[in-house]
Amino acid sequence: MRVAAFIAGFFFCWGVALDAFQTIILPRRPTGRFRITRIFFIVTWAPWVFMADHASNKKIRDQIYSIYGPLSLLLLLLCWAILLIFGFGLFYFSMRSPFGDVIMSHSNSAWAKFGTDLYVSGTTLFTLGLGDVVPHSPFARAFIIFESGVGLGFVALVIGYLPVLYQAFSRREISVALLDARAGSPPNAAELIRRHSFTGSEDAVIALLEEWERWSAEILESHISYPILCFYRSQHDTQSWLAALVSILDACALLISVIEGTHSRQAQLTFVMSRHALTDISEVFGLMKLKPKQHQATLDRLPSNDFYHLCEALGENQVRLCGDPAAAQRLNTLRALYEPQAFALSEYLRVSLPVWVAPPKLNDQWSILTRMRTDAATAVKATGDPSPFFLDEDHG
Repeated sequence: MRVAAFIAGFFFCWGVALDAFQTIILPRRPTGRFRITRIFFIVTWAPWVFMADHASNKKIRDQIYSIYGPLSLLLLLLCWAILLIFGFGLFYFSMRSPFGDVIMSHSNSAWAKFGTDLYVSGTTLFTLGLGDVVPHSPFARAFIIFESGVGLGFVALVIGYLPVLYQAFSRREISVALLDARAGSPPNAAELIRRHSFTGSEDAVIALLEEWERWSAEILESHISYPILCFYRSQHDTQSWLAALVSILDACALLISVIEGTHSRQAQLTFVMSRHALTDISEVFGLMKLKPKQHQATLDRLPSNDFYHLCEALGENQVRLCGDPAAAQRLNTLRALYEPQAFALSEYLRVSLPVWVAPPKLNDQWSILTRMRTDAATAVKATGDPSPFFLDEDHG
């Protein structure tokens, strides 16, 4: 029994150390099917989704989903701490509980001694140093010193882990927020292209796609190293990192397969990087190994009728179209490269995917600003003065 306790304690402590190393320190995709973090997400996310799905109010449901990310981080750290306490407690139990405990001195039961072992392990790990339980063997003293060092290292990892995590989250959300003015809220590919249909817009589109190519690379690096970031939601319900990523992929697919222009080269580069990020993140959660649900297999984000509606919407803004009858087939081929991963992540994370063409809004701020700018330009042309609202310096 003592040998079994030592082996169990070793597996507890080794499992936590390996999992914390892969989750916090190792800048690569974590491996292993029986990692503590992976099991933790499997055990906690499914009940959380079940609870949120039964909320009748959409805002309450979204609020429940948004809480999971930060709360799961705290629960994961607590889970590691509890496993470490049990692991070292089993080490002390395998040494026949070599402690002098005044409170439990009258009891000789194994459970009472194991309770003392857990108490010593807990106070040592969190470096309380109460001194009310004294070790009676050199081996136990050595283990207490070692556990104290593990506790200090655990606290240091937590202190260093949180700023890195929230810095990565902040960098991600800045670009997501900036996309609101460039592609609407929620974002969609047709709106992005419509807002970049002005004269000389190709340079602006290339700059935008370059920025999102780099953003996708940062997402790939940060969300592979810290998968918990995938559960962190944006501050606004109409925004999400997944919707932004899929919108950029949609826009790149359009620019490559349908729309003519010099920006198609940059669209290819951004498409490859964005798809790489989407695919690798879905593989972290093992989503592509699962069979898609029936409604996913039959769901089509862009049916044939909607494709022609999309072309009409783009044509209304004088966007140059190829006019090739095979354009729809080329677009469908590109969509098949990333939409299965997008559907899998959307279903797993409970995040809505963007539409291709959003219905018109009554009080769309972009339309209001565009109309005001058009009126101002018309006024300038009518007066012939490029700055009619400013007085000449000679006239005060």
